[in-house]
Amino acid sequence: MCTLEDIIEDLEFLDEDLERLRYVIDLGKDLGDFPDDLRTKEFLVQGCSSQVWLVPRVVEGSPVVLEFSADADAQIVRGLVALLLVAYSGRTAEQILAVDVDRLMERLQFTDHLTPGRQNGLFAMVSRIRDFAEQQLAR
Repeated sequence: MCTLEDIIEDLEFLDEDLERLRYVIDLGKDLGDFPDDLRTKEFLVQGCSSQVWLVPRVVEGSPVVLEFSADADAQIVRGLVALLLVAYSGRTAEQILAVDVDRLMERLQFTDHLTPGRQNGLFAMVSRIRDFAEQQLAR
């Protein structure tokens, strides 16, 4: 499994937008199967131009971490979902909330290369993840 730093380094190495797009799409191919019974309205992320399902889960332990599984019906979005899972899944609520998403997108060089609809969807997914982390901290 690659780390977020691995992905950032790989993307920095790629010069052309098409190569970067292919790389993100390839990330999505590694997501694996997503159960059909989780493709429900409850897990559907609002604000995405594609259909995205995001399922949060609390993993008890010391410390308690949050994990996410997700899927999307569009290849590029599925790649973005995979990237977000690497960035956020398996982290504590505090770690999730400490991520500066604007800085992350800048490091990934996505802000200039995603359509406004894709950017909105990406931030809607991050918002759902952050909301879940905030809910866990409130408990």
